[in-house]
Amino acid sequence: MGHVDAGKSTMGGNILFLTGMVDKRTMEKYEKEAKDAGRESWYLSWALDTGVEERAKGKTVECGRAFFETDKRRYTILDAPGHKNYVPSMITGASQADVGVMVISARKGEFETGFERGGQTREHTMLAKTSGIVKMIIAINKMDDPTVGWDKARYDEILGKLTPFLKQVGFNPKTEVYFMPVSGYTGANIKDRSPACTWYNGPSLLEYLDDLKTMDRKFNAPLMIPIAEKYKDMGTIIVGKIESGHIKKGQTVLLMPNKRPTEVTTIYNESEEEVDQAMCGDNVKIRIKGVEEDEVSPGFMLCTKKKPVKTATKFQAQLAILEHKNIICAGYTAVLHAHAAAEEVSLGALLHLIDKKTNRKSKRPPQFVKQGQKVIARIETSGPMCVETFDDYPQLGRFTLRDEGKTVAIGKITKVLEDSE
Repeated sequence: MGHVDAGKSTMGGNILFLTGMVDKRTMEKYEKEAKDAGRESWYLSWALDTGVEERAKGKTVECGRAFFETDKRRYTILDAPGHKNYVPSMITGASQADVGVMVISARKGEFETGFERGGQTREHTMLAKTSGIVKMIIAINKMDDPTVGWDKARYDEILGKLTPFLKQVGFNPKTEVYFMPVSGYTGANIKDRSPACTWYNGPSLLEYLDDLKTMDRKFNAPLMIPIAEKYKDMGTIIVGKIESGHIKKGQTVLLMPNKRPTEVTTIYNESEEEVDQAMCGDNVKIRIKGVEEDEVSPGFMLCTKKKPVKTATKFQAQLAILEHKNIICAGYTAVLHAHAAAEEVSLGALLHLIDKKTNRKSKRPPQFVKQGQKVIARIETSGPMCVETFDDYPQLGRFTLRDEGKTVAIGKITKVLEDSE
């Protein structure tokens, strides 16, 4: 993730090339096509940006998805769009990821544009935090650019500006963030360490990823798969990341919120191979039986019949108001993004204000809240949503509120209300 033109797709394409997932011949073909189109330096990104429009403008629109292997591990790359019009796609990508790679351009003027108000560096960092990403790699890209020339002073200047901001968002710069200088275009410090950079002696990007500890997986927990996308291909196919539990071929599962039992007929792993089972942490494509494609929407979930996910049209949540010019009162409407779902919601009632210093709740409900405040509110959705409380399932209990193209608030669900309450 990162600001427009920071080099995300180019870096992703080069990773696929360096790990042998895209062969030399294909890359030479892209290079020739890009040259003919007058877009010579973009050819690496074409491995991930496959759409005609994406190639013509050099902008990623949807979350690109690709797969690569190192000697130690298998990875899925989710290449998020940097343009602010496509932030909802970026949220969907972040909600399926374990590790975030924030790509920053070191080129003169480009870092500044991305980091100033309205730039996507800040927004993407915040959304990564709310989507549950706990490890961030900050790749300072384009270090080979003539305006930079692997200059340590420029690298340090960028670190100095980013570190306080990362702290403010809630990342611990010492334990949860790792900085590295790279060049996505030449491949320096991506797979192999670069001799061009004499002052950095840390690992390359892939070395660092290979040595990361894996996340704590809930293998024996009830099955939950938020559906990120769906399409038709000899039946209905759904795509998503297994957030908890495991799934087998032939298993009968429940599609929520419409409570439809359905059978899993085929499971495909990241590299499109058929597998008999998959477990939490895997990104999968699943063919389901007896459900039409138009009966499924992103944000629906597959779960076990024994313990289905909660569905609700009302819940209580703790909100932190980030950026909003005016005061926010009960009745305020916005779009809520949780895991892969996006739903129009309204604030039914403001219940308690939370004192930032003591974390105590006010006895009286506040009449309004404003930027910088925390509040407990009742949220009402336009249709039934699959949600869980943050304490039970963090991945399904976090959300973002957006309005007029800005992230207004981040929140966590504290209580799912039955419709009668």
